[in-house]
Amino acid sequence: VQLQASGGGLVQAGGSLRLSCAASGRTFSSYSLGWFRQAPGKEREFVAAINWVGSSTYYTDSVKGRFTISRDNAKSTLYLQMNSLKSGDTAVYYCAARSNLVMRTNANEYAYWGQGTEVTVSS
Repeated sequence: VQLQASGGGLVQAGGSLRLSCAASGRTFSSYSLGWFRQAPGKEREFVAAINWVGSSTYYTDSVKGRFTISRDNAKSTLYLQMNSLKSGDTAVYYCAARSNLVMRTNANEYAYWGQGTEVTVSS
């Protein structure tokens, strides 16, 4: 599967953005998906994950209540709705897929990655 992330940009603190990740290839619904981010000078970190059907999600503590991960299997697209953005959310955001129905938080468990989309939150 090939992934293409989009939707990043510059936003003021407290604002919102919605990231999208379009997938090409067959059997999108058989993949569990995740969002990760990497801030300047820091390691890539887990943000959110969703299982193959969208019935189960998981978030890192710092984004709980502010971010929502979702997927539309009919459109082969993954989303990340980000609200109440903070300067600490500034990073390049990556979508990722693993050919397994169960979601994971470890980046090493994901074999397929998008190219990243940059999010900058100004304070």
